[in-house]
Amino acid sequence: MHVTVAGKQVETGEALKVHVRDGLDAITRKYFDHALEANVTFHRSRAHFACDINLKAGRGLTMRAEGEGPDAHRAFDEAAEHLAKRLRRYRRRMNEHARSAAPEREAPPAGRERVLAAIEGEEEEAPPAPNGADHGAIIAEHPAEIALLSVGEAVMRMDLAHVPVLMFRNSATRALNVVYRRADGNVGWLDPGAA
Repeated sequence: MHVTVAGKQVETGEALKVHVRDGLDAITRKYFDHALEANVTFHRSRAHFACDINLKAGRGLTMRAEGEGPDAHRAFDEAAEHLAKRLRRYRRRMNEHARSAAPEREAPPAGRERVLAAIEGEEEEAPPAPNGADHGAIIAEHPAEIALLSVGEAVMRMDLAHVPVLMFRNSATRALNVVYRRADGNVGWLDPGAA
């Protein structure tokens, strides 16, 4: 696993880097052996140190954990504990779902994720153009997997990745669905097939 340790206005010495690598290796070996890379960033938050861990695991799964402490080592330990808890829950749920879902699953369909730049002078939430033209230039584009999941698995993946919205193919209906975090903190579910 490739581990990157960086500091925002905080020095990251060799002892801290070794502590981070050893901690993440132990966690990923225990819960999720095929993790690809991790980005660990330290910064100051008032009188405390803060640590953000972004772990890119296999199969399009990204997990994020945060921690604070009086020093950088303790901030990392707290963030690593949160990450380990999420990995443990994810592994347990995946094992339970794998046992209950015996039928073969088909290959997930591919999609494209695009990032658009706003055109100057336009409102942020402009309505779609009637002729189908884009409102902004495409500044980034890459393939994105649309996973075949149950609604519970989709909510779990959305929470683990700390993203506000997740599109997935519903394993029960095979239709495209969306789960999202509402402003009131609850989870919303868009199912176009349930009319």
